[in-house]
Amino acid sequence: MSRRAATISPDIEVVTQLPIPPLQLKSAQVLVRLGLRLIVMTAFAAFSSIGFMRIFAALLWMSAILCALAGAIRREQPFAANLNHWDEMTIYCAMWTLLGAINHPL
Repeated sequence: MSRRAATISPDIEVVTQLPIPPLQLKSAQVLVRLGLRLIVMTAFAAFSSIGFMRIFAALLWMSAILCALAGAIRREQPFAANLNHWDEMTIYCAMWTLLGAINHPL
């Protein structure tokens, strides 16, 4: 039995590593996500039997909570250069407050 020495030949191809996707989304992607979520929430609120304002306010509040959780889990910075879940949460809270002010009885 003969032992062979381990040699590296130039014929071996080097496997390249796939690029790692960025952890932060671009601001345009966050705005598209926000718009799509608002369209879906508006559609659900429009077909509810309780009333548009009440359901839409509840959906905005739930979305704000979920965005805060997602921002905390992903450890996003609240005042980052790009938009993120924290900014989306702020928009939902502002819309919820505006909806409450519009729907407030005088």
